[in-house]
Amino acid sequence: MRAKGLWRAVLRNLLGIFIALAFPLTGPTQETQRQLLDETVREQARIDKDSARLQLRISQLADETTDLLGQYRLTTQQLDRVRIYNDNLAALIADQGREKLTIGQQLEDFVIVEQGIVPLMLDMIDALEQFVALDLPFQLRERTTRVRRLRDNINTAELTISEKYRQITDAYLIETDFGRTIEAYIDTLEIAGVQIQVDVLRIGRILLAYQTPDRVQSGFFNPQTQQWESLADEYAAAVSQGLRIARRQAAPDLLRLPVMAAEDIR
Repeated sequence: MRAKGLWRAVLRNLLGIFIALAFPLTGPTQETQRQLLDETVREQARIDKDSARLQLRISQLADETTDLLGQYRLTTQQLDRVRIYNDNLAALIADQGREKLTIGQQLEDFVIVEQGIVPLMLDMIDALEQFVALDLPFQLRERTTRVRRLRDNINTAELTISEKYRQITDAYLIETDFGRTIEAYIDTLEIAGVQIQVDVLRIGRILLAYQTPDRVQSGFFNPQTQQWESLADEYAAAVSQGLRIARRQAAPDLLRLPVMAAEDIR
């Protein structure tokens, strides 16, 4: 019984000590936990707020990076285009340099050619003028005016050398055509010291004849005497027919007209 009572006393003491020790420890531990929890909540809120600011900044930096990347790509494309353009421009400049050298050489050659062609053109005009003077006297006003215009154009700065030469060759072609065409025109001739309006018939360069409008007088130009001479009445009808053929009033036909024989120049 005594032992049993002793154990009960010990248990009561131990329980008292446990209770004494337990209650003082329990109160401060819960308060500390609440403080720690509150601090943790506040810290988490601060961390969340900082995270939100950081995420916003990251988004802004990402947008700026995207814009910069786009600008970089655009600038790179523009740089490539500029580089291609510069390469093409350099090739053009090099080609223009070669062309400049070629043109310079051509100009030098042209000066040499021009120095030789101008005297040639003057000789051609002189020869054409002499030819017209020695030829049958048909369309003299038109032909002499053409020669005079060629001579005036030689000293004209407005025309190029090629244009001057072209005009001279055209004049030669016109004179050449006279040798294979037939023509009728009205002119005033001096016959026996009298100015008479007549119809002139030109058949190439082999015959130059005339006839008065009333068909009373007919004649031809004699290249040997360099004079207008009368034709016999038997040729009057042929001259009249030739005038009609030249004016396309009649079909081509054979004409019986006098033709001077070529001279022996030996």
